[in-house]
Amino acid sequence: MADTILSPVIEVLLRFLAEEVNASKGVCKKVEGLKLELEIIQPFLRDAEAKSERGDVSDAVKAWMKQVRQAGESIEDVIDDYRYQCGFSGLLGQIKSCKSRFSIASKIDDLKDFLHRIKETGQAFGLTGSLDSSSRITGDEQVLDPRFGSLLIKEDEFVDAYSMREKLKRMLVEGTSLRQIISLVGQGGIGKTTLARMVYKDEEVRKHFDCQAWITVSQLYNTKEIIKKMRRDVFLTVAGSAGEENSTIEELILHLNEYLETKRYVVILDDIWQMEFWEKIKYALPNNNNGSRIIVTTRNDGIAESCRESSCDHIENLQSWSKEQRWELFCKKAFRSEPENCCPEVLKEMSYEIVRKCHGLPLAIAAIAGLLSCKNKVEYEWKRVVDNLSYEFKENPWLAKVSNILSLSYHDLPHQLKPCFLYFGVFQEDCLIDGRGIQQLWIAEGFVEAKKDKTSMQVAEEYLHELINRNMVSFEIDDRIFLGKSCYVHDMMRDFILSRQNLLNFSQIIDENELVVIESKCRRLSILGNMEKALQVVKHMGVRSLFVLNLNEEVSKSSLVTVFENFKLLKILHLVDVPLHVLPKEVGNLICLKHLNLKGTKIQKLPKSIGKLRDLQYLNISNTLVHNLPKSIGKLRNLQNLFLFNSRVRELPVKINKFPNLQQLGSYFSNEKIGYSINSWTGLKIQGEVGCLHNLETILLIEVDSGGASLIKDLDKLRKLRKLGISKLTREDGRKLGSSLKKMQYLENLYLHAINEDEVLDLAPICPPPTLSYLSLHCRLENIPCWISNLWNLQSLDLFFSRLTDEPLKHLKNLPNLVVLTLFWAYDGEELHFEEGGFRKLKKLYLRDLNGLNVVKMDVGTLPQLESLDLGPCPELKELPYGIECLSNLKTLSVRDMPREFVLDLQPGRGSDYCKIKHLPSVLFSYRRGSTSKYDQYKLGDPYLLEKLEK
Repeated sequence: MADTILSPVIEVLLRFLAEEVNASKGVCKKVEGLKLELEIIQPFLRDAEAKSERGDVSDAVKAWMKQVRQAGESIEDVIDDYRYQCGFSGLLGQIKSCKSRFSIASKIDDLKDFLHRIKETGQAFGLTGSLDSSSRITGDEQVLDPRFGSLLIKEDEFVDAYSMREKLKRMLVEGTSLRQIISLVGQGGIGKTTLARMVYKDEEVRKHFDCQAWITVSQLYNTKEIIKKMRRDVFLTVAGSAGEENSTIEELILHLNEYLETKRYVVILDDIWQMEFWEKIKYALPNNNNGSRIIVTTRNDGIAESCRESSCDHIENLQSWSKEQRWELFCKKAFRSEPENCCPEVLKEMSYEIVRKCHGLPLAIAAIAGLLSCKNKVEYEWKRVVDNLSYEFKENPWLAKVSNILSLSYHDLPHQLKPCFLYFGVFQEDCLIDGRGIQQLWIAEGFVEAKKDKTSMQVAEEYLHELINRNMVSFEIDDRIFLGKSCYVHDMMRDFILSRQNLLNFSQIIDENELVVIESKCRRLSILGNMEKALQVVKHMGVRSLFVLNLNEEVSKSSLVTVFENFKLLKILHLVDVPLHVLPKEVGNLICLKHLNLKGTKIQKLPKSIGKLRDLQYLNISNTLVHNLPKSIGKLRNLQNLFLFNSRVRELPVKINKFPNLQQLGSYFSNEKIGYSINSWTGLKIQGEVGCLHNLETILLIEVDSGGASLIKDLDKLRKLRKLGISKLTREDGRKLGSSLKKMQYLENLYLHAINEDEVLDLAPICPPPTLSYLSLHCRLENIPCWISNLWNLQSLDLFFSRLTDEPLKHLKNLPNLVVLTLFWAYDGEELHFEEGGFRKLKKLYLRDLNGLNVVKMDVGTLPQLESLDLGPCPELKELPYGIECLSNLKTLSVRDMPREFVLDLQPGRGSDYCKIKHLPSVLFSYRRGSTSKYDQYKLGDPYLLEKLEK
């Protein structure tokens, strides 16, 4: 974790050199010397970590790595403690400042000597720092692949995901005569290799092809050996065949290519980790016209994309198994000696919990079930295993292979992504984490640095996308306005993270139910439950990041004051949803604080002392009772992010308009009491000009009538905007907005709200940039603006209150990347027709409050990837959409406030349309509770639903 440990420390030293212009030249020179020593040691540490992950270091090197970490923390403590002492004002501050300068000079001398000895020791250990910062490995070594068991799975142990197995088989033996590359993508242990192996061994598949080859690539591979193995599989020869050993790799590739040119071949390239691999190997596999097939398995979406060379190539993202498949696999493995693999009644509840914790990961289910199959079928013995699963995964040979396979993904990460991945462990189990929120935390920790042409937030977004593309982090798209991705890691992956955190002393979690005294130095601390009890067991005061989670008891003012006194050098304070009514003025003493998240607390005001937090970059008071921001907030010159969503703040102080570093400004208030309408959304009033906020990337939701035409004109100057939301627009404002939007070349999200539901906006003059990916229009429209059809990067489109008379789908069906479409009171016509070939990537469709709609038609071949359909209220719609039964990927149907006859027609045993939806995993019916925004929800066939409908 070289970059976790040393990069933030180097940043601290650079900031000190930039700020302390009044410090003596001698002190600055000493600090510069520290920085240089750290920059030399950092690549040594990366080298040591890469070797450590391969198990290739001695205990002495491990001790050296620990010394580096301790040295880095000591340097950070010395510098920040100096800045803390100098943070006092007046005569006392000047006296303390003089004493601090004398003290810091002495401490820096000691630290520099210590660093010099560390550097020399590292060199003596043979650490060079010349390796790539990633621990990725290629070479000639041969090790047993931890996934080897997947190749030896027996037929009777395989739980056949029939539809996926059959789909893959049909792609191999049917379809285009062109060579086709089929990529199976998913997280480690999801079953990619097993699925590919079962299809590869299928008798019909083997007879269909002239020749075949199975190549296991993995992280450790040798290109020449792989070509030789492929030749042997294809030619059915043995190792060391004539001419093989003396041939160059180019000669081997050429010979293989010439042979396969006239053949119908199938080649499996299993477990690819590097994009370069395909670039090397593809020349051996000719793109002939004989119906050849190549199956690639990988954990990385980016690698799958790099293998795609034509429109007929296919990427299949493997999803977690269904509940039924998970249970079948568990019973086959755990109760193999029982009649029909039946689970004893006494173990059912515990077995269901085990399967749930595996999150549909076949590898984990099979491993745990295999371990339990060797235990007596008695409750107490099983419970002992289940209660110690984290320990078992590390120590038990049955389960260690699961951790080994998950660790492959971690070790393959570039060095800068490893601390970002481990950060998911500071949150509690089964927690959905706001994607933007964790990116901001990475920035505050110093894990992310801005680049020449990118802000730190943009770099952090790239980091998160990379973790998602590698299938190490899962995400859910939040369709609610202004919200993006919610992220999470599966339980198995989280257990691995926690084991790494403990090994590296990355962070600590204190649970009020399992209090253990923490003696060691800890930089990051998460408290689950009672904060006062937890703090009693923390013996070291070096905490820099504090997370208070899952707390139900009210936090007293005195408790927080104690926290501020004990952890005076805090950089991050995360109090989301904590029952806190008062933020003490002592918060102003945390002069190193960069990140303050008070979202969901009960505070009603911010203390004036908040203006003393000169390092503060992130402030979130969303969902609080704060009405006004104190004038002292104008002193926060380093503030980059200010979030006020659903707070009571309606107007910003003028001084905020002068913030040079402000990048994100987000606010709206949603009044659910008046129902969903344009008037239920209130924006933020901004005083004065906003054009001087040149670094602003996000500004939403602002009221245009607070600045009128001058505000729209001011937007011309905000050339870096990526997200823009404006409310209370008039028809004339819509026309004027066009010239401003033309200059926003980076705009990705655009939200436009009219002043009322009857105001018809003229959006024809608008010409958004092609970068636009999210468009939300809350306004009446005469017709669909023609420019929408040209937004090739558009992924989500909301049309609210548009009340179009012309059918809108014909203008939208060819948008190539549209994933989410919402029509809410958007169309007054009677029919919607989803034509064949349209909406190729749409996954979520919302048809809401379409009062005139009586027919929905879905042609065969439309909406091929649709997973979720949300329908209603549509009072005139009497039947399900025609063709809904042909939507092969549909998983969820949500029906809201639909007529009695419509709902009864879907019920099992009594409805003619039940046969069209009975195969869906989830069918839900919702009815609004009176005039509130809350719904009562029922499942298909629920007797309470039938009772309600009979009334």
